Amino acid sequence: MLASNADQRVLGYLGRALSLELSAVQLYMTQARLVDTWGLAEVAEKFSAEADEEKTHADRIISRMLALGVAPNASQLRPVRLGQSLQQLLEHDYAFEMELVGLYEGATQHCARVGDHDNRLLFEALLADEQHHAASLQRWLQQLQSAGNPVQTRKGTINGG
Repeated sequence: MLASNADQRVLGYLGRALSLELSAVQLYMTQARLVDTWGLAEVAEKFSAEADEEKTHADRIISRMLALGVAPNASQLRPVRLGQSLQQLLEHDYAFEMELVGLYEGATQHCARVGDHDNRLLFEALLADEQHHAASLQRWLQQLQSAGNPVQTRKGTINGG
């Protein structure tokens, strides 16, 4: 592929976004299998659906990079963080989603500053999705805690989302 004339910081944001989105796919797929072994089939389905959503995000980023003339390269996948309870998994997920929110906020602001309308729209859409997901995780955590069991066990409540 030929080198792109795109703003190098935008390309950096796209590369980091791809790495994080693919890391999220790995995280949610792993958590789906883990909670399934705990007997939480409904939660496993929710985590699988989250993995699918993150794959969609990665696909959008790859498409954008190709449109810019850049070969996609997820340079660094994050290690999966697990836990001993559903609550611990959700706490890790919330922290991860907030990292994505921060990345997309920075990317959106940078694109606005340099007048890159197309990439700003992509990052804004991804930001909205991740903010929605973070809020959903926060509600789910609050439901677990208000159920009277702040240290949720593996076989515990599966409400939320």
